[in-house]
Amino acid sequence: MDDYFFKSHVNNCRNVTEDTSYLEIFNYSDPSYNSVEQHPLTMDEFENFLHRKGAFAAPKVKEGVKLLHGCRIVLQLKAKHPETFSPNVISFSGPEYESMVRTLHLPYRAIEGHSVVGPFFWCAYDSDDEADPHLQVIMRKSDVRKKGKTRGWELMLSHSLATGITTGYVKGTDSSDMTESVQHLKACAGHVGHPFLLPLIILSHDLSPKTDQKQRDAREWLRRLEHAVSMRNEIVEAEGYVKDANMDLDQVNRDLVECHSQVLWKRPQAYQDIIKEMEKGMDRFMKKLPEERKSQPPSEEGGVEGDMYRFRELCKLYNIIAQKESKLNLQMAADQRRLAHASKRDSTSMKTISLLGTIFLPATLLASIFSMTFFNFQNDGPTVAPTFWIYWAVTIPISFAVVIIWWIWDRSREIRYAKEDIDLEDQIDNMENVIMAKMRKRTMSKVRTWTQVPEKVD
Repeated sequence: MDDYFFKSHVNNCRNVTEDTSYLEIFNYSDPSYNSVEQHPLTMDEFENFLHRKGAFAAPKVKEGVKLLHGCRIVLQLKAKHPETFSPNVISFSGPEYESMVRTLHLPYRAIEGHSVVGPFFWCAYDSDDEADPHLQVIMRKSDVRKKGKTRGWELMLSHSLATGITTGYVKGTDSSDMTESVQHLKACAGHVGHPFLLPLIILSHDLSPKTDQKQRDAREWLRRLEHAVSMRNEIVEAEGYVKDANMDLDQVNRDLVECHSQVLWKRPQAYQDIIKEMEKGMDRFMKKLPEERKSQPPSEEGGVEGDMYRFRELCKLYNIIAQKESKLNLQMAADQRRLAHASKRDSTSMKTISLLGTIFLPATLLASIFSMTFFNFQNDGPTVAPTFWIYWAVTIPISFAVVIIWWIWDRSREIRYAKEDIDLEDQIDNMENVIMAKMRKRTMSKVRTWTQVPEKVD
């Protein structure tokens, strides 16, 4: 049924002639064989290009080098005929158009959408060959003629999931962004393995900042019209429509119609619908994409997939580094714990030495000051002097008092250190509270533009 409708529409179409060229981009596993070619295409070589014969035959490569992906597109970027985008008009003869659509596996339904104004997007799989499915895309925007010149563009694509080659047909006028889009595609030659690359490039150019600038100009235009109609005082008087106390109502009427048309130009809802359909098409593409292409090395397939692969590898590297740092921190903590235990043992030893010195130094001091001799081994009399008890009676209380004083001093020092630690923690908390209070005060002191009443212009 599709074949019958296709032939019927082709036979009913009028034929016009446009300058034709071609674009070929091929990416191989060996980057030295990669190629980007764009040249004029004459009709006597048209069939050779479609079937890759003669000068368009596949190049010979060394053993082991394989084709990764590419694109082969027929271009008509400078369409000039006034009827080229009119309904039931094609830019080839009937047999040439039919041969192009069948050979490049382009969608038959594209010719049925010649009357679509757009923007229009369609995406589906070709059901003719289940062994080699092709994802087909139609995207077009055909406006009515303006001042006798046609405007618009159209795109037909077919992507082979088995070979990764995208074939297609692109036509546009000087007022469209097709030339810039093709140049953009050539600059992104390494990413042509994705069938939605060219549609996304065209959509990006179609929604360029120039559109937003026109909307901004329309808003300024609207303020002047509001001033003329309702006398809203939001513009400079010199920019208004009132000149010498007279208002040109015809000019206001013309500007009102033109401003309305500018606001409705490139309606956002239409492009939102296109983006939703693109997302659905991408989901269909990923579901049927062969596993060998999904597992293709990112260095070869490039694009967003390569960036995501590199991002995942970087995350793995960061995780490994974090694990190494955690192990190093754990080892440092263990070493610090050992060092703390060793310092504690040294401190205990020093404290023991200090305690022994505190005990024996008073007795030594007394013996040296008073030159007490309690032992006499020269005479036959008693060896120990009868007054030896006096030494102990004086030494023991003094030593005990010195030890008690030292213990009290050591305890008071520990208590003082504990209080200093508590005060330090309190000071840290207070400092954090002060900093946060200053930050909140600084934030709250800023001028809120959404609460300011705009000044009235006199």
